[in-house]
Amino acid sequence: MRRLRRSTLGWKVLLAVLTATPAAAGIAQVPPPAAFVVPADMQVLFWPAERRERDLRRMAELIPHARIAPSPAPRPLPAGEPLDLDPSAFMEAERVAGLLVIHRGQVRLERYGLGLTAADVWDSFSITKSLTSTLVGAALAEGAIRSTDDRVTDYLPELAGGAYDGVSVDDVLTMRSGARWDEDYTSATSDVARFYLTPPPAETDATVAYLRALPRAHPPGQHWNYNTGETNLIGVLVARATGRPLSAYLKEKIWDPAGMESPAFWMLDAQGREAGGCCVSATLRDWGRVGLMALERGAVPGGAIATPAWFETATAQRIDFPDSDRGYGSQWWTRGEGARFEAAGIFGQLIHVDPAKDLVVVVLAAWPTATGRARSEARLAMIDRIRAAVD
Repeated sequence: MRRLRRSTLGWKVLLAVLTATPAAAGIAQVPPPAAFVVPADMQVLFWPAERRERDLRRMAELIPHARIAPSPAPRPLPAGEPLDLDPSAFMEAERVAGLLVIHRGQVRLERYGLGLTAADVWDSFSITKSLTSTLVGAALAEGAIRSTDDRVTDYLPELAGGAYDGVSVDDVLTMRSGARWDEDYTSATSDVARFYLTPPPAETDATVAYLRALPRAHPPGQHWNYNTGETNLIGVLVARATGRPLSAYLKEKIWDPAGMESPAFWMLDAQGREAGGCCVSATLRDWGRVGLMALERGAVPGGAIATPAWFETATAQRIDFPDSDRGYGSQWWTRGEGARFEAAGIFGQLIHVDPAKDLVVVVLAAWPTATGRARSEARLAMIDRIRAAVD
């Protein structure tokens, strides 16, 4: 399998006040506002640290989300032998709201901070990308998507005539479309800054309308560029192929069979559609169940979510980063040349999966900055401590 080297790295997210779609079974959505307005105080990247610590647990109260009901058959998470490890200093220094360690199917450590409780949800930011990837696997398993070798225009023909001509579903999943995209959140003129602020033409999906206007910067499949808009595009493609809103499909294909015990909330865009690239809010324990789903290659108690081969492909290292043990797969990050893999979001969110150790580690946090090398290294050091402690 051909690998590519990283060209740029952007871990960013977009948030806006958004409208809603009609409710589906098990899904509740807020009424749409009278007008679509993005209040200045909802620019999460620029909130003071204390507000993130307070409000990342209540995003569904602040902006429209779809509510995903709990599974009718919650998966038990039995307690195991407590780890001989005190994470208190790490949690305080790194502003950690939740730390969960599941080893061999048992909870070995579960701690909360910043006032979070086991009943509270926390925003995941780009952890959601890995859920959207899994929904592609589910759509493949049921035949709604025929192959990731298909062209995205096979499912979204209105993209024809632009940078997405000749781009495969796999190219988009691995962020190698070649379309020019600027993920710079420090610039008001970047694509990610303007993405949700550009009104779409009538009867046109907002994501498709914006992305079909992008120019091509590289041939498809040859250049990696982190692009939240393209994960939103994957979400549009899954919804179109399955005929289901993403929140309904998430409930059917992941939330119910994986045995989630609490509701989740998925941020909606200006047209009332779920943002495939961001912002599912869920409890710490349910994020642990997401990690178990990936660890078990989708063979969860409630039935197979996708094929084991899909998970092997999605979590394999497809992109190599020079001078790093990190890589990228299909909306999953990898470590150790793919021996371990992660779902990750800004401000410190992480699900770390170590198949060799039968281990899932979840970190929910409110870092003072969206990203940071020192904080990433501190978190990795804690994960290494945990990996040593479970031996």
